[in-house]
Amino acid sequence: MLVAAAVCPCPPLLVPEVAAGAAPELDGARAACADALGVLAAARPDRLVVVGPVEGSAPRRYPEGTAGSFRGFGVDRGVRLGARPGGPAAARDELPPSLAVAAWLLERTGWADAPVEGLGVPESLPSERCAEAGADLAGRDERVALLVMGDASACRTLKAPGYLDERAAGFDAQVARALGAADVAALKALDASLAHELKAGGRAPWQVLAGAAGGAGLSGSLLYDDAPYGVGYLVAAWS
Repeated sequence: MLVAAAVCPCPPLLVPEVAAGAAPELDGARAACADALGVLAAARPDRLVVVGPVEGSAPRRYPEGTAGSFRGFGVDRGVRLGARPGGPAAARDELPPSLAVAAWLLERTGWADAPVEGLGVPESLPSERCAEAGADLAGRDERVALLVMGDASACRTLKAPGYLDERAAGFDAQVARALGAADVAALKALDASLAHELKAGGRAPWQVLAGAAGGAGLSGSLLYDDAPYGVGYLVAAWS
């Protein structure tokens, strides 16, 4: 059963070594992510599953110990999914960027509260399959927590990666309201086609969360909502 969830953005720029000058404009997002992970630790889960967007056509699991790095972003900085004392050795698979950022967040906050595993969710995965994957995750242990990685639209300004789309602000506001209220129905109802057009990579992971949270009765809190680079970054905690 799902007992807690944290929702965080996944730009590699969250990692100070990747961001030239440490990107102080993201300090608020970093602090909010740390607060959200604190909610996960307080829930004392039996298992933490990190969910993030990946390329491809099918979900992919990443066991605890899977290694990742930010070499693709010009920085020789490695991470490992789960760093509990005595935990598994690093696996051969390379974490996708979204889960590498999650591994960095867990490392930064000193996560050692429960076993960790990852689930990469294709951004094209249909809403129904996302919900099914979430329900499966929630049923795997008595107390399951999720760390859900994903960005909102990338079309908030003229200089945004996806240029300006007037629909982007409204879409992001809809997601922010749903995450802040732990509104499972609203997340399940997100338009996958619109999310794709707005380059909102978090859509599929958010709908996995919605599938996991059905019947859990969790309440939500929106901790951060901004678009410093024309990309919507949202942080929320459910407990």
